Amino acid sequence: MKQKVRVVGIIKKDDSFLLLKKVLHDDSDAVMWCLPAGKINFGEQPEEAMGRTIFETLNQKIETIKIRDVITFTNQSDGSNIYNLYIIYDITLAENSDLKLELSDKYSAYKYVNFSTDVNSNFRLADDTAPVISVEFGHKKIGKVNRIDARAAVLGATIYTDGGSRGNPGPSAIGYVIIDENGKEVERGGEFIGYATSRLAEYYGLKAGIEKALQYGFKTVKFVSDNLMMVNQMNGIYTVKNSDILPVYEEILKLIQRFDAVAFTHVRREQNQAADAELNEVLDEYTIERA
Repeated sequence: MKQKVRVVGIIKKDDSFLLLKKVLHDDSDAVMWCLPAGKINFGEQPEEAMGRTIFETLNQKIETIKIRDVITFTNQSDGSNIYNLYIIYDITLAENSDLKLELSDKYSAYKYVNFSTDVNSNFRLADDTAPVISVEFGHKKIGKVNRIDARAAVLGATIYTDGGSRGNPGPSAIGYVIIDENGKEVERGGEFIGYATSRLAEYYGLKAGIEKALQYGFKTVKFVSDNLMMVNQMNGIYTVKNSDILPVYEEILKLIQRFDAVAFTHVRREQNQAADAELNEVLDEYTIERA
């Protein structure tokens, strides 16, 4: 599955936000309205990419910027599934923003739209803008959209996962601890998964945690791991390229579509001791049985 990461700006002015009018194929009748958005260049931090995009698009500097949300969604392009991750920022422009904006050649006009406006009904939105509007402002519910949102920590269940290998590759196991929406532990456990690398075991641990969450019927879940690489890959910061991980990674992407909201959070190892203890208990038992 291909992956696309974008930064998106919601530029606020009083009780309105900015939309840009884009003319397609030099046809004045073929227009799309969109939020300012751009790619993250190599070596850039997302916030730097957002500032560059605003300057290139509007010839404006940012006064304030604050991360608002991160959403993921899937769509199709040329017959291929695209996994999209959008980092969304709330933005105000510098003091000279009351002057007329100087748009880049890609855009022909702009409009500040009241937050209460039903944008989906009144504007033809670009494919990369419609999901953001739908999720952030709730004007229209669309399928296959998941929030990656810190609010999941408050509103939903929390599942700690871990995976490990003795030998790397070697005998491997996973562990998990499940905390429900009320903060009550409802289950913990571990499972032997055979011979694997530690990085693959981490992904199997996450997959097991997701399957447990679905069994319990949780709709909003925060998944916690001490493996920073996996968390960054699940958040779209890094791309999964390892052939051994890709199959289980793609299974996970399908599974998380069944949640209303998900978050992937990294913690230090000492904050994930319970899940770690579960997998090590399994590996200890395996070692004793083999002795």
